[in-house]
Amino acid sequence: MVTALRPKPGPPRTYRFPKFDDQTLPNGMRLVLAPVDKLPVVTILVVVDAGSSADPSGQEGVALLTARALLEGNSRYDGAELAERFEQLGTSLESGADWDSAVMKITVLSERLPEAMELLGEVATTPIFPEREIERLKAERLAEILQIESEPRALADERFEAFLYADGSRYSRPDGGTMESVTRLSRKDVAEFFRARFVAGGTTVIVTGDIQPDEARKLVESAFGRSQAGSSRKQPLVVAARSEGRNVHVVSKDEAPQSELRVGHIGLPRNHPDFFPTMVMNAVLGGLFGSRINLNLREARGYTYGASSYYDWRHGPGPFVVATAVESDVTALALREIFLEIDRIRAEEISPDELSLATQYLEGVFPIRYETTAAVATALANLVIHDLPHDFYDTYRRNIRDVTVRSVLDAARKHIHPAELQTVIVGDAAVIRQPVSELGVGSVQIHDT
Repeated sequence: MVTALRPKPGPPRTYRFPKFDDQTLPNGMRLVLAPVDKLPVVTILVVVDAGSSADPSGQEGVALLTARALLEGNSRYDGAELAERFEQLGTSLESGADWDSAVMKITVLSERLPEAMELLGEVATTPIFPEREIERLKAERLAEILQIESEPRALADERFEAFLYADGSRYSRPDGGTMESVTRLSRKDVAEFFRARFVAGGTTVIVTGDIQPDEARKLVESAFGRSQAGSSRKQPLVVAARSEGRNVHVVSKDEAPQSELRVGHIGLPRNHPDFFPTMVMNAVLGGLFGSRINLNLREARGYTYGASSYYDWRHGPGPFVVATAVESDVTALALREIFLEIDRIRAEEISPDELSLATQYLEGVFPIRYETTAAVATALANLVIHDLPHDFYDTYRRNIRDVTVRSVLDAARKHIHPAELQTVIVGDAAVIRQPVSELGVGSVQIHDT
């Protein structure tokens, strides 16, 4: 029997991100246009400087509540009627908020774009925030919080940031708010947040797809002509660590069969100049299936189905995290291996094969991430939100190729800080406390849920 030889990959094809135009309208609103005529569809993203980082103190969660409440009606339609109108246009409207911005998104056939744009403009500029719907959305968010408390994975993520950041930092509390802060929110808080943040100078409309720039500009100027004038006030972002030394926080769940592990510290802002070497370094450490942490904990030790590390890239310094779940009785053993891998990535240069695996993957998957108008629009939103240069995507692959084994080591030594690592374990304290204490990776503190 003749065995067929596996074909070798050819050289990477050249790729250029779609050309786009970036302009400011007379009312101060920013407009980003990227014609993409592969299919007769258009995506519109409305990006507003109204993310959770802008929540006023004591009103944590108001940004998310406001973004969700935009769908609940305006001067012409109630929430159900709005949903039906968008369905009649062959689309649906998504609205939400993350740490850095509030975003509304639709994708529609080109021939329905004028009607869809006009309706989207109404939603974004003339909401009425019905009291009844605000209370319903609050109840939904409170139910989400209760669900998080009962789900170990989500609970570990939330408690990790609470133990990582100091109380004065907005990042120490969930982006959607806490039980206490959401309960206190009122319709008045939502309306005031909308008036303060949803202004022309803090809004960017991104249009990608089968549309010409002149036509797109006319549609946006008409649809968003009712936008409030002014610029959003920059919110000072406090980012400070809760503790300078190592700590281990065990969130106790009696008789839990496994432990959710989170290990890390405060990371880097998205627009940091060391973004590329840090991203490649993390890919080798825990960002890929073939990374060191996953091969160690999953393949060599059999402790877990999967382990990873990541930087949560935000406008401010988000967390660097190693995450996995293991059976309770190997919690300390898995934790020991995580600390060993963190030390190892800082101790010596990675191998050329490891560098090649990481860079070829990151370079190879890059073009296929931008196959749709929605993906292109999201990429452009990242440029806007994180103040990235216009040629970021055109130079991305070259910047990946320029990363060396030395620059990876430099990034690891500069941006991973073993002495500052915080550990959060959601699991059975009675089983894991003693063996974890014996590791010497920080003083062990026990918390209930």
